[in-house]
Formats: sequence, C-alpha cells, structure tokens
Amino acid sequence: MNRTMKMLNLGALMAAAVLYLVSTTDVAAQGRNCAPRDAVVERLASGYGETRQSVGLGANNAVVEVFASTETGSWTITVTVPGGLTCLVASGQSFERVAEALPSADNDA
Repeated sequence: MNRTMKMLNLGALMAAAVLYLVSTTDVAAQGRNCAPRDAVVERLASGYGETRQSVGLGANNAVVEVFASTETGSWTITVTVPGGLTCLVASGQSFERVAEALPSADNDA
C-alpha cells in the first residue's frame, strides 16, 4: 500500500472516530463495546501488547486515545466519555508512527 493510500485510510478512520464522538453519550455508549477504562486498558495491554500512543480531547469532553503495539502493529482507538465508560471505536493492523512537518503558514493545504 503506497503512502497516499495510507494517508487516505487514516483520514477515513479519523473521520469515523469524529462521527462516533458526535453521536456518543453515556446512555448510547452502554450498548456498544464498552467497559470501565481500567479494564479496557488492561485488556489491550495483556491481550494485544498495546500501549497508549496518543491522546486528545474530543466533542463533549470525550477523551480519544490511540493504543498500539510497535511489536505486532495492531492498533485500537478508544473514546472515554465523562462518566468513565470507555468504548472501542476502531482497530486494525499495520500501525506505524509518522512524523511529518506541518505545512507552512503561507501554504493553504
């Protein structure tokens, strides 16, 4: 898979996560793949060797985290709502860190 396809796939993944965040509330999250955060983090670590790679604040003060294993390449995106419930948003394979320079201020990209 070339670099452009990887970036498009990552963009689609992030768009799906944003859509999920917009529609997630404590009540709506209870029917999905959700559990207390400690249990989710433990399962990702023990079952998949994944550790937190990045974190951000999403809509409605939800915490979005990316967990991944640099050994196996597996990754998982979670969303934790203010009530403490953590839900799995997406997961997959072929995780890799990317460090790209931001476009300059005069570039409208």
